[in-house]
Amino acid sequence: MFDPAQLAALVAVHRRGSFDLAAAELHVTPSAISQRLKALEETAGALLIRRGQPCTATPAGLRLIRHHDELTLLERTLATDLPWLSPRPATLRIAVNADSLATWVIPALAATDGFLFDLVIDDQDVSQDWLKRGEVAAAITAHPGPLQGCDTIPLGSLRYRATASPAYMARWMAQGVTAATLAAAPALRFSDKDRLQDIWVEQQIGAKAKRAAFPSHRLASSQAFVDGCLAGLGWAMNPEVLAAPYLASGALVEMVPDTPLDVALHWQFSRLTAPALAPLTREIRAAAARVLVAGWGGSQLVRFFC
Repeated sequence: MFDPAQLAALVAVHRRGSFDLAAAELHVTPSAISQRLKALEETAGALLIRRGQPCTATPAGLRLIRHHDELTLLERTLATDLPWLSPRPATLRIAVNADSLATWVIPALAATDGFLFDLVIDDQDVSQDWLKRGEVAAAITAHPGPLQGCDTIPLGSLRYRATASPAYMARWMAQGVTAATLAAAPALRFSDKDRLQDIWVEQQIGAKAKRAAFPSHRLASSQAFVDGCLAGLGWAMNPEVLAAPYLASGALVEMVPDTPLDVALHWQFSRLTAPALAPLTREIRAAAARVLVAGWGGSQLVRFFC
C-alpha cells in the first residue's frame, strides 16, 4: 500500500531531524525527500511530519514509522528462510540504558549478525515509552509491562553501589552518611530522569530523605561516573561490575558498607517481530546471565495479549 522509498524518507526525516540530513543518509536530494514525503502524506491523508528544528513525526507518522520498521524486520526473516535472496543487514533500533550499555549489552550486539544497530540511550525507567510510541523495536527497561502487543523477558538485576573516594568521604562524610551531610555533599547525577541516588538515600536515612535535596553534578556518561568518584568530584551509584576493581584496590569505598541497590531489568519487544529478533534475544539473555544478579523468573516469558 505504501511506497518503501517514501516510508524510508519519513523515517529518515524524523530520526535525523531535518530534510538535509535525511537526504544525505538516503543519498538523494532534499527536494527528493520533500517530494516523497508529500506523496506519502497524500496517500495517508494526514500530516506525518511537523516541520521545525528538529522535524518530528506526528502520531500518524510514528505509526507509519513503526510499520516501516516491522516490514524491514519481517523481510529479514523471510530472507533468512530463503537464503538465495541474499539479505542485507537490517537496521534495528532499540532503547538501552547507559549503564547496561557500559557493562553487558555490547557483547550481545557483537554476537548477533545481520543487524545494524541504532541505539537510543535513555533511562531504564522511561525506555519503555520509546517502545510504546513505536520508535524502537525492543527495549531494555525497568518496567515489565503490561504493554499491548509486546512480550517481556525478565533478565535479572543490575547491582549498584553507592561509592566515593576515601578523600571525599573524609571531607564530606566525616560525621557519617546523614541527611545533613548528604544535603551538603555533591553527588553525580546522569540526568533529570536519574532517580537511583534518591532511591538509595531514601533507603538509608528514611522518609525524610524524600524532602532532602542534595547538590548534584550532571554527567551523562557511565564511565565518567566512575572517573568522577575516583577524582573526588562527587559520590554516585555506580554499577558494581564497573566499581568492583576500584573497591578491591581501595581507590573507591562504599559510602555505607553492604548496601547494594538492585534494579530489575527486562527485555521487551514487539511480538510481531519476535521471530526476527530471536537471535538478538538469545544473546541478550546470555549476556545478562553473565553479569546481572539473578532474580525471579529469569527465564520466564511474560506475554501481554491485545
